[in-house]
Amino acid sequence: KEWDYYYVFCPENEIFLTFTISDLGFAGLFAIAMIDLKNKTFAQIDDIKLLTLGKVNLAPSADEEHDVIFSGKKISLEFRRQGDKRVLIFSAPDFEINGQRGLSGNIILSQKSDKERMVIATSWKENRKAFYYNQKINCMPATGLYRLGGKEINFSHNALAGLDWGRGVWTRKNRWFWGSASAMVNNQPFGFNIGYGFTDRTPASENMIFYKDITHKIEDIEFVFDKNDYMKPWKFITSDHRLDMDFIPAVDRSSKFDLKLIQSFQHQVFGYFRGTAILDDGEKIEFKDLPGFAEDVYNKW
Repeated sequence: KEWDYYYVFCPENEIFLTFTISDLGFAGLFAIAMIDLKNKTFAQIDDIKLLTLGKVNLAPSADEEHDVIFSGKKISLEFRRQGDKRVLIFSAPDFEINGQRGLSGNIILSQKSDKERMVIATSWKENRKAFYYNQKINCMPATGLYRLGGKEINFSHNALAGLDWGRGVWTRKNRWFWGSASAMVNNQPFGFNIGYGFTDRTPASENMIFYKDITHKIEDIEFVFDKNDYMKPWKFITSDHRLDMDFIPAVDRSSKFDLKLIQSFQHQVFGYFRGTAILDDGEKIEFKDLPGFAEDVYNKW
């Protein structure tokens, strides 16, 4: 299982754009989504290529210069790593949201190879030969533009992005909880990566705060939410009490795929976080209306 997943937040119009190139072995899945927090709507367009078996050509390293390109019937996607930049080029003529049709763009993310990030490598208790090697790179400044319908939108200097870079050999059934945010707080880049439920986390966790491009490791976290209503407020508490926050959902980007042998049930909920974060030196950061997402995902494949 291999994937690169990017999210970019455009603060001018409270829009998230997400991009996925993945190779799951039995198929390659490619997707572009837009989540409109202001209008509380979302749209997604997907393409699939069967029996890719590692031939999507995703990079073996998160930092080496490399291009991965997909062109299908519905979308085209290019992820390019060039020096200290990541370039996202995309087009989906049939994409439609809020009565507007056609999406394309070119976004440039700034990320030096030595930028601090979250890195984890863990296995499963039930199968120690299965593994998950993952990097999360938050708070990358984003420039460039996207076109929706006949309108062109440029990213401001406050636009930030995140990358979920994953490689591994998984067990067949998995359920995980993950949350992320990258935005400006006190005129500084701030964000976090939180998650659990995926692999044996006894030796390590992926929970981390990002502030001024410095990482701050935190302990175990719990997602408290109503599994019957994902649009009710959520609560997040860490065992070391260094990240304490509430989450007000705006959009549930949900999907369901059930062929019995292959299943996927996903709730990626976008909205706003508010709370406090305590850095390694004891400094307390207060934040509110912080755009981000939290998800509950079950896959069997």
